[in-house]
Amino acid sequence: MKNYHACNCHIIPPFVVDELKKSGVNISTQTKTISREFRARRAEQISLRNSQPFLLAPPTKNSDRFVYDSKATQHQRLLLVRKEGGVASTDQVVNKVYENAGAVRDYYKKAFNYLSVDNHGADLILNVHFGQEYANAFWDGDQMTFGDGDGQVFINLANALDVTAHELTHGVVQYTAGLNYQGQSGALNEHYADVFGSVIKQVAKNQTAATADWLIGDEIMGPALQGQALRSMKAPGTAYNNSLMGKDPQPDHMNTIYKGSADNGGVHINSGIPNKVFFLVATAIQTDKAALLWFETLKTLKPTTSFKSFKTAMLKLAKKLAKAGSVPATTEATVKQSFEAVGL
Repeated sequence: MKNYHACNCHIIPPFVVDELKKSGVNISTQTKTISREFRARRAEQISLRNSQPFLLAPPTKNSDRFVYDSKATQHQRLLLVRKEGGVASTDQVVNKVYENAGAVRDYYKKAFNYLSVDNHGADLILNVHFGQEYANAFWDGDQMTFGDGDGQVFINLANALDVTAHELTHGVVQYTAGLNYQGQSGALNEHYADVFGSVIKQVAKNQTAATADWLIGDEIMGPALQGQALRSMKAPGTAYNNSLMGKDPQPDHMNTIYKGSADNGGVHINSGIPNKVFFLVATAIQTDKAALLWFETLKTLKPTTSFKSFKTAMLKLAKKLAKAGSVPATTEATVKQSFEAVGL
């Protein structure tokens, strides 16, 4: 039986928010209140789920999209403004998030025959215009929520496909491996969200591993940070370096892994190490093949998976998929070399 762990997962890490505050830019004053509220709600829901036996599969639904307007409040599901098959809204933010959620849903179904976040067609609930200039987006365990940004440092977070794909993938992780949101397992949780955020953006733009920019969050950077990003999978630690956000702290090798307690033990920081592995494998065997390997591996992971056990699981799946002809025959060797390149 899988252990279902939900995370209150924000696309913009807490250490970035802290650096901005030091610079006098208070982009998300609601973060602590929101986090406390959703931690309590998630704990209640997880407790309920864990108290019920998962002996029978839940019924499969159609994975309909429902977009709600929070109207600059902190309320979710406040005003339904667009639903599956309904007419387009006059609000382009509503239409964009509706389209992006559809692209994520369709990717998982087409690539892996996986239905919505839970593989049973769960509806996709999307809240836009959340809070007053709230500069973040998050998956809270059963729905997505997007702020409008402050307009200078970050623009509307609902506009970026990789942000929606990243956050909804947290839902996929929740219902598959259930990776604990702490330490190395939490970094793998963030890693998977980055992987499929990048993969789905590549698919939408008809890019290859060679032509993709491998950036996460570059499309939400406002005028003050134009040209930078939240993370780089190709070169962790280089996504940004400025007077507002400081310097990107992501390591690309185990020699420089973060060992502190901040950011849930570095979940947004140490994800740079497996992110680099995915980039190396994808450039060697192509993104779609690497994505297949990563997804099949995800389904075998335990909630407490470490980087080393992730490598072991990945090598096992690489061998299995290569034997079946689903990935190149050289994949196992490629994976081994890529992990070794980051000190694993």
